[in-house]
Amino acid sequence: MYARAVAATATAILGTAALLSPAPDALAGEAGEPTVVAHRGASAYAPENTLASIDKAAQLGFSWVENDVQRTKDGQLVVIHDDSLRRTTNVEDVFPGRAPWKVKDFTAAEIARLDAGSWFSPAYAGTRVPTLKQYMRRVEHNHEKLLLEVKNPELYPGIEQQTVRLLGNEGWLDRRHLGRLIVQSFDADSVRTVHRLKPALTTAYLGTPPGAQLRQYARFSDLINPSYGSISARYVSAVHAVTGPHGRRLGVFAWTVDDAAGAWKAAGYGVDGIITNKPDVVRTALRTG
Repeated sequence: MYARAVAATATAILGTAALLSPAPDALAGEAGEPTVVAHRGASAYAPENTLASIDKAAQLGFSWVENDVQRTKDGQLVVIHDDSLRRTTNVEDVFPGRAPWKVKDFTAAEIARLDAGSWFSPAYAGTRVPTLKQYMRRVEHNHEKLLLEVKNPELYPGIEQQTVRLLGNEGWLDRRHLGRLIVQSFDADSVRTVHRLKPALTTAYLGTPPGAQLRQYARFSDLINPSYGSISARYVSAVHAVTGPHGRRLGVFAWTVDDAAGAWKAAGYGVDGIITNKPDVVRTALRTG
């Protein structure tokens, strides 16, 4: 149902906008230092994927935040990591008879009733699961930049078109905003679809493809974003040796690094960015290591 609805807008999304030249380099960080990305917001200090978490990242002085996007039963895009509401909300208490509490089985109004903060700390009681629209408006208010993950796209046919459409409606597909936005996924077909819909968007594949396959990924992805434990300096160099769809070398943002030793190791490999639950710890390590 929703796949058909969003597919009907694909031509409008593409239009002449798809022919725009690449956006300003969204990968550029401070000279000589990897970009630090607050994973699900500053999620070591506030409940993940909430407005409070990206507010905390802004308070700590970080511009880049990462989130996860999924879809409700009635077709609304919401920001949450798991495909189940169980871990990060009180859904078992509010809807006890609806196990396994999958996001796709609840309406946006039902999800809006849930407490998404008390599991983390009583101080965050009453925090809600944000819609992607609410989240984008807070990111804009905070003057932040976004690494957006299309989560579990196999569960939500057409979610790429719907996400791109919402980003456009919120003003995030103009040239100024494209330099503040990266869309990523563990699903190569999903990344390929986003690139096809909006070629000027910076895109990233989550994973560690073999070196022999990097040129295939470079047709539709600007970054290869691996687990930092799965890479080496040699691998990062191999990624950097390949040119991506916008004529720049492929970038590497490594995840998830939460301590000084990991930050030093990843930086030593030559990564372009580090995704972390503790951005302040990583920043301090990079500047004092």
